[in-house]
Amino acid sequence: MERRERKKATDFPPEVLKLFDGYVHGMLSRRDFLDRAAKYAVGGFTAAAMLESLRPNYAWAQQIPKNDPRIKTESPTYPSPQGSGTVRGYFARPANASGKLPGIVVIHENRGLNPYIEDVARRLAVENFVAFAPDALTPVGGYPGDEEKATQLFSQLDPAKRTEDLLAAVPYLKSRPECNGKIGAVGFCFGGGIVNTMAVRMPDLAAAVPFYGGQPGAADTGKIKAPLLIHYAALDERLDAGWPAWEAALKANGVKYQMYMYPGTNHGFHNDTTPRYDEAAAKLAWSRTVAFFKENLKA
Repeated sequence: MERRERKKATDFPPEVLKLFDGYVHGMLSRRDFLDRAAKYAVGGFTAAAMLESLRPNYAWAQQIPKNDPRIKTESPTYPSPQGSGTVRGYFARPANASGKLPGIVVIHENRGLNPYIEDVARRLAVENFVAFAPDALTPVGGYPGDEEKATQLFSQLDPAKRTEDLLAAVPYLKSRPECNGKIGAVGFCFGGGIVNTMAVRMPDLAAAVPFYGGQPGAADTGKIKAPLLIHYAALDERLDAGWPAWEAALKANGVKYQMYMYPGTNHGFHNDTTPRYDEAAAKLAWSRTVAFFKENLKA
């Protein structure tokens, strides 16, 4: 991938970051983004240049190399009888594990199983978990290696089948011989919403960590049995707006939860491939996530 100057969120007007959020979530077309961002262009930093700078650069993402000797990876398929039939995923485990280990399902954003999410699975394997990241884009050929195309393919999926495909990753991971049967889940953006759905639908889920995910309704919140570790970005107005009502529902139903709101951060702050990445907040959120899983899955 071409080398690109790494920018930070503070290099962009806040309005442009909001437009980009609308673009990546399918609420604005590329043309809409370029037209609206043009008014914030300064000098050579055109709307097109801003879009290019905000897009993921996976050369930045790799914290744990694919060939790291501490881990072993594979790309198995698993059954999804209520969804698409068969789905592919990415499995990572410690290379020298002694005995069975807890499992963690990693759910991607609305762009399929990209290199960032695979790296998150490897990070968990280094922490002595078995991790599995399903690819919701399997029915349309899998993650295509291009974010714009991935977003388009994602929008073509049947939402109900897509949810079932991702939820089916839990019993699959549980059935793996390397897994001790205790399962947690972590997800980002769209994936955060899916993790919340898992917590609602799966009473045996042992721990759930949604990063800036959509909230379930009050009636569904009462079905949650797993402890929750909830991460939000303080500048993410769209998703943060749903928090007060959900917090009330969590309290009313006696659900065990911790919520952290990271000051000055944007939606996607954990994703280290874009300028929205906030290193300090991402590292803090991740250390809390690993500690939470160790507490709830290894006790």
